[in-house]
Amino acid sequence: MADSFEKDLYPGKTKILFIGLADNSHTHSWINLLESAEFNIRLFGLPVNVPPKDWQFRTYVTIPSSQKDSSSRKNLYKGLFGMVRHLVYKALAYEASSESIRKLQQRILRLLSTFEKFGITDRTPSSWLAQIIRQWKPDIIHTLGVYDHQGGLFYYQTRKDYRLEHIGKWVLQLRGGSDLELRRHDPRYVEQIRQILSEADQIISDNLANVDYAAEFGIPANKFAPIIPVPGTGGLDLAMAETRDLLPPSKRERIILYPKAYESQWSKALPALEALKLAWDKIQPCEIYLLAMTPDVKEWFYTLPESIQRHCHVYDRIERSQVFELLKRSRVMLSPSLVDGVPNTMYEAMLYGAMPIISPLNTIISIVSEPENVLFARNLYPAEIGTALIKSMLDDELVDRAWKNNQLILKKYADRSAIKKKVIDYYHSLVTQ
Repeated sequence: MADSFEKDLYPGKTKILFIGLADNSHTHSWINLLESAEFNIRLFGLPVNVPPKDWQFRTYVTIPSSQKDSSSRKNLYKGLFGMVRHLVYKALAYEASSESIRKLQQRILRLLSTFEKFGITDRTPSSWLAQIIRQWKPDIIHTLGVYDHQGGLFYYQTRKDYRLEHIGKWVLQLRGGSDLELRRHDPRYVEQIRQILSEADQIISDNLANVDYAAEFGIPANKFAPIIPVPGTGGLDLAMAETRDLLPPSKRERIILYPKAYESQWSKALPALEALKLAWDKIQPCEIYLLAMTPDVKEWFYTLPESIQRHCHVYDRIERSQVFELLKRSRVMLSPSLVDGVPNTMYEAMLYGAMPIISPLNTIISIVSEPENVLFARNLYPAEIGTALIKSMLDDELVDRAWKNNQLILKKYADRSAIKKKVIDYYHSLVTQ
């Protein structure tokens, strides 16, 4: 089985090594674009999680796993000592910002290795990645995201530690607005961001604002791939989506879908809850679906008047297919945020006809306009969110016209079939330059 994993499916053809989260739906959706292309593809899963069993692209698994080695899986941690090493590695944080912590991590792991029979003294995800790159020699190394346990920083540190600069072309895919929007102002990250953007051969982004942000670091616009802006998922399958029999938004159930009912540095849920109170008398009767609600937000949710609570449906994280089913029934999709790229939830709402209420962020305003496509509301302003809810729930012509207009936006920016061809051609062009 190990031999079948290492044997390329298309000998002599382009080799692409992806580095990213192995259980992430964005990771899977992007790599799935290449399913019919004759590329030799492998994913180096970061030491956080394992891929789902039904995802069959070749993946290096870098945490202890119950999945057995096969033609699509290669487990790098083995046995009891492997599990102990992983726990130490995780405890010291694999994405260590401090050089001293990283050195301590390496020393402890090497010490553990001395107890093993085989005498291998350097078993870490970084050392494995370096070994894989040197032996397999990928033509393209595509990192998915930079920070927050994504592939870019991990590869950058490994590349520097093991002197891998001469192997493969580095494609750095930024994650929406979260990689640069805040950190570009933070003195702790400024020089590191400059180095990462400078060393990458090409940069991919779902928005054009990142081009301007990169320019602040002296990065020329021509370093960005010609395929941008492109959704991090690779877009939506417009032809396959079941939209023909959908009712216009004005004729649907009066449902508001709030898919991100959680608190983070990227978005705040409490202003949205306050907005529901402000708008309730004018938007009722309606049902509200709140997804991915975290315990801290749930405590505040229970402070809402009982007259609102009894019309709310609260969920933890649910499958993407279930979100789509809700969007098909919903009149409004509420998703204000502080930092974002071009939200995939916005494109999904456009496809299935729910009126998007989003924030007028730099990453978004170059693609959509108000009220033709969306309604804008800043995340920290309950009155703005409430006003947008009232407009979208009362104005039938507004929501129906936006759904029609948004089909043009989808064809221009999020048509998966068109994006697939562009991405495949793009990878081919990298190895022929």
